[in-house]
Amino acid sequence: MIWALELPTKGAPVQMKPGYALRSLLIGSILLVFGFSPSPAQEAGIEAAAQLPVDSDHDGLSDVLEQALLVQFRPTFMVGQHDCSNLPSEFSADSMTPQPNADNGTLYGQVFPASISTDAAPVAEIHYYHLWKQDCGGHGHSLDTEHVSVLVRASDSQFSSATWKALYWYAAAHENTVCDVSQIARASTLHAEDAGAKIWISQGKHASYLNQTLCQRGCGADRCEAMTALVPEKIINLGEIGHPMNGSLFISSPAWFLADKMTHTNFPASSLARLNELPDSDIAWFNAGRHPAQGVIAISSSTEQAIAGSGYSTVSAISGAADSTGTAISTAEDSTGNALQKSYRHTKHALGVSVLHIGRALHVVPKPKRPE
Repeated sequence: MIWALELPTKGAPVQMKPGYALRSLLIGSILLVFGFSPSPAQEAGIEAAAQLPVDSDHDGLSDVLEQALLVQFRPTFMVGQHDCSNLPSEFSADSMTPQPNADNGTLYGQVFPASISTDAAPVAEIHYYHLWKQDCGGHGHSLDTEHVSVLVRASDSQFSSATWKALYWYAAAHENTVCDVSQIARASTLHAEDAGAKIWISQGKHASYLNQTLCQRGCGADRCEAMTALVPEKIINLGEIGHPMNGSLFISSPAWFLADKMTHTNFPASSLARLNELPDSDIAWFNAGRHPAQGVIAISSSTEQAIAGSGYSTVSAISGAADSTGTAISTAEDSTGNALQKSYRHTKHALGVSVLHIGRALHVVPKPKRPE
């Protein structure tokens, strides 16, 4: 928003920062009520206070700058034309619990200073959240919180004249589960240094991918087919936990995992160091290595038809999968302890989908119950 004030001496409008006119009017009203006539020095102090940029979420970045960055680096989201949850949802403002009220493609954003940011070389982390009323894939659930992130750097410390460039992009796919195939890449690899990257969203499950081919590398149920570019209804700044903006009180609700995503960086030093050891053309898995069980899940689902076509393949594939699955679960349990219990709710759908695929391929039907 731009306020304009006509000055009689010059007759030209002067741009004022959002909120300046309102604050000036309020200060002037108080002075008139109490009959106070400020001195020139006091007037200068009032003027300086009114010029301070608004920082509603108290993170050191002005609201105007945050919105400008959200617009500049907004990704192009490719979504399924026939997604069972339609489009990302807009949620009711000023509600403590997330209440979807329209599947209109609204995107939510968050901008905050990165841990590596300095006064001389400002760096910001931007999160883009596509929030869905439901995960309607296998073993779905209500309220699906998904996101991608970008790390951006300013050309100098003067925000009013600085240009911003993206350094790295991150896409969350089955984040913090045994199926986690989140990715990270240099912005130059994606040709997304000055603007948003192209992101593919799997149908139903809504996992995010930096490359369409990677969409089939999840737990077997992810597909990015018959895609169309999302035209966002709007981009709403969520603010920060403890300092929500634009009525986004729902960000702290325990009904979903949004608060956890908002309080963690997607660009830790260890992941960036590992990525930078790879060729410039590579997209890296965010987590080093890949959990063996995830590989089994992907294979069991993607080879469903091959299993159905060959009895021999059926026996060997199931036997191999069983052996590998046992090893994977044993290894994971030894190395992560209670991590499996913590992620059970996130990952049980992937295992269920794989069993369902194999069952259908083998034409297995449930055994009828014995009459008592």
